[in-house]
Amino acid sequence: MMSMFEKEENARNVLVESRKRIDEIDNDLVNLISERTSLAKDIVSAKVFLGMEIYDKSRENEIHAKVSKLADENNIDNDILSDIMNMLTILSKNKQRELLEE
Repeated sequence: MMSMFEKEENARNVLVESRKRIDEIDNDLVNLISERTSLAKDIVSAKVFLGMEIYDKSRENEIHAKVSKLADENNIDNDILSDIMNMLTILSKNKQRELLEE
């Protein structure tokens, strides 16, 4: 692999700045996951009122189809992105169950 750098200092600067940006993105991701999970209260209230089950297979299928398309469009490994979405879905379902038990 050919280097895009002419000087070691440039490579070190890019490394430091890239890691700094990754840290910022990680913080944003955690905040977004927290926001996503916090919507569980509204979702579970609506599901209870509508007499729906917590588990909604059709909604999960919609999410996976959307994520698969986004993975392809953004050249991201589809299987890994699908696993991440599965974890987020489990987190949401667990929060909904927790709220139901209160």
